[in-house]
Parts: sequence; structure tokens; C-alpha cells
Amino acid sequence: MRFFRNTQIDFIAKRKVAFTISIIVIVIGIASMIVSGGLKYGIDFTGGTLMELDLTPVTPNTKPITLETARKVLEKNGYGDSEIQDFGNPNYVLIKLKATDEVRKEETELIEIFKSELPQYTKGKSKTELVRRSEHVGAEIGEELRGKAYIAILVALVGIIFYIWWRFEFTFGLAAVIALFHDVIITVGMLSLFGKEIDIPIIGALLAIVGYSLNDTIVLFVRIREDLKIYRRESYGSVINHSINEVLSRTVVTSFTTFLVVLTLFLFGGEVINPFAFTMLCGVIVGTYSSIFVASPLLYEYQSWKRKKNRHPHSKRSK
Repeated sequence: MRFFRNTQIDFIAKRKVAFTISIIVIVIGIASMIVSGGLKYGIDFTGGTLMELDLTPVTPNTKPITLETARKVLEKNGYGDSEIQDFGNPNYVLIKLKATDEVRKEETELIEIFKSELPQYTKGKSKTELVRRSEHVGAEIGEELRGKAYIAILVALVGIIFYIWWRFEFTFGLAAVIALFHDVIITVGMLSLFGKEIDIPIIGALLAIVGYSLNDTIVLFVRIREDLKIYRRESYGSVINHSINEVLSRTVVTSFTTFLVVLTLFLFGGEVINPFAFTMLCGVIVGTYSSIFVASPLLYEYQSWKRKKNRHPHSKRSK
């Protein structure tokens, strides 16, 4: 199915505008990380305790609990440094505690605190009825997982360079990996900007983005390689434009259908899947953009630089 037939868009001519947009978005993301004091890591990577409590009212005419009420209870009992937020349902409260050596004691203590301070929400409930979810990760394990997550992403990117180098040539591999770094950096910047936590599912989403974006880029690179043989008399930029326009319909249809699926997950998947879906949404948009406006124009920039270098091989000699 082709929605775009015989398009002749000059993508290469727009490369500087695209590069400027990318730089601005990257700077905004980095600025967000600096202002917020770095990335916000989940319990998977920092260690700690996560408890999801069901505080549905058990007495008549009781209003749903507010976060402010729950926060005051925690502050009153020495847990003022904990994080608290609602979790989709107004009756569900998510509490996050920093890692300590007394995890089990804290969990039991928190349950007792809420039972004594808020009986209108806890009376008659067993532990299994009150605690919907409980997770514990040690600080050392969290730090180890974070290190391994970064290594996984770097290994994937290095492996991609060698794969595309073998499949095409080193220039193509370098352009693809720069585009992938571009995608990951922008997506992580958006996570920081919107206050999303980095945890293991998010790392999985980032790796999925790398794979998705790479697939889009390889399809385009294959077409460029074929067109370079067919249109030998045309300029390098003209061939790249021709290749992008040829695969434009396929790129838009694939990206749009993927976007709709991920958007559905984001809107209706619930709080647990929401950060993963948000990451994928950013990745699909940025990945499609980068294959057209970053990876391919980088090939053109390299060829332009190489051509100028060959024309003026002694330009750097001192007078």
C-alpha cells in the first residue's frame, strides 16, 4: 500500500534545519537532567521498598483518601523522606522507601501505622487485602543492575556498528549508530523532562527502540545502496533523496500503525505499563525522524567532506 506516490521531497536540503531541531531537543533534555539533579531511577536501580496499598474506605460516608492525608501520616511517624503517589485508582496509594537493612520491619511497621492512624480505610482488612503489591531491592543489587543495564545498551550499539559495517560499510554503520545514540539521548531526555523513572522495563523499551529504529534505517540504507548502483550519474544527495522518497510510504505506514498500538497501551494500559508505553511512543517518533533526517543526511555530510578533502589534499599544510 502506497500513500505517497512519486514524491520528490528534498530531504537533504532540510538537513541543517533537522540537525538544529535535534540539537535543541537534546539540549532541552540534558538541561532537564541537570536541573532535576540527574535521572530519576526506580527501585530496580536504587534499591528500596515499594508498597501499593488498597485504602478503599470501609466505613460509610467516608471520602476517598487523599495523598496529603497519607503523606501527613508518614511524616508524623518518621517516614517523611518516602515518596507517595496515587496509582490509577484513587483508593490505591503507592509508597516508595529508600533502601535500608530493615526492610521487613519497615513493611510491618507501615501496615501497623496505617491501621492505627486510618482505621476508616483499613479496619477489618488482612495484610493481603491491604497490601496489593510489595517489592524489595537491596542498594547493592540496584547499583549492579543499573551498571549492567548501561552495559547492555552500549554492547548493543557496538554490535550494531560491526553488523552494519559487515552488511554495508563502516560509514553506514557509524551513521546508523550516531542516529541510534540520537534516539536514545532524546528519549531519555523526554523521560527526565516528564519525570518518568528509569527502571528495568524502561531499559527494555530503550533496547526495543534501538531495534525498531535500526530496522527502519537498514531498510533505507539498503535502498540507498541499490540506488547508488542504478543512478550512478546523479549526485550523492540526489540519490539519497530518491531513496528516501521511495521508502517514504512504507516508513510512514509502519510507523503510524506501530504508533497507534503503543498509543493505545499508553492511554488504556494502566499505570504499570504507562512509563514503558511513553518511552516507546517517544522512540517510535524519534526513530522514524532520525532514519530520514539524521542517518541519511550524515552519509551525505561524510561524502561531501570526503569529496572536499580529495579536491584539496594539501589544504591543511602550513604556509
